[in-house]
Amino acid sequence: MTPDMAVNVCRKAVQTVLLGAAPMLLAGLIVGLLISIFQAATQINEQTMTFVPKIVAVFITLLIFAPWIIRLLTAFTIGIFDTMSIL
Repeated sequence: MTPDMAVNVCRKAVQTVLLGAAPMLLAGLIVGLLISIFQAATQINEQTMTFVPKIVAVFITLLIFAPWIIRLLTAFTIGIFDTMSIL
């Protein structure tokens, strides 16, 4: 394996992880922002109020995007095995 191939595999791995985690991160970000705006508007400063809606939003997003994430990871794994078979 050449250094270029190793760098390419690592780049694809990082890209796959970021792409797979993006929907859950965005859902948590949006829900957290909405709750923060609500807390600022109502002056309710309860720290634990943000955790449950974020967890629920991330879990629901995971359920919705799970088939896509599995296809993404499967395609990456097949690509790794194809690359290994060339060597």
